[in-house]
Amino acid sequence: KGPDATIFGGSYDVETGELVQQDILHGMQIEYVENGFDNPETQYMVVKNDGTFMNKLMFSGTYTIQPVRGNFVPVPKQGIEVKGDTRIDFKVQPYIRIKNLNIKKQDNKVVATFQVQQTISNKVSRLALFAHPEPNVGSSLNTVSSIMITNAIIYPETEYTLEIDLANNASRLKPGEQYYFRVGALMDAPEAKYNYAPAVRLTL
Repeated sequence: KGPDATIFGGSYDVETGELVQQDILHGMQIEYVENGFDNPETQYMVVKNDGTFMNKLMFSGTYTIQPVRGNFVPVPKQGIEVKGDTRIDFKVQPYIRIKNLNIKKQDNKVVATFQVQQTISNKVSRLALFAHPEPNVGSSLNTVSSIMITNAIIYPETEYTLEIDLANNASRLKPGEQYYFRVGALMDAPEAKYNYAPAVRLTL
């Protein structure tokens, strides 16, 4: 008998209710174990860059499930009964929120301005602007990046600016073409991943 159930859902910011954006490669994973076996295998679900996930190849039954190696304060394992189409959403506290983002083409540059709200007291290690032809752009998928090493506590009222010089990157960011630009910030915490704002599409 084959898989007969689907599990789907997302990780949502406990305060804002927004999906917590992710990296498409080497990002957060959903770890799950089917209960009722002596040596159950730990399995993983990939999470999309908007923070949602879906697995259509599940067997009905009870599972222990937990999002791991993410960009938010770790959450405990929980039990879930999977049957038919089963939704499970995780309410999480992202390490960092990108606020008041503006990305635009200005002269021969792409300029991002934004503020950073951190939710734990660790230092923010870096801020970044990533560019790629695909909307899945991020730290693990980019053709051009502009990274600022901060290693500091960041105050929410401070405005940051990151720029990508188009003349210096003309071979990778071609005039007249469309690209996606995404701002991220990385917390100095064990196994932390970048926190992101949604990608912005620009025609250069």
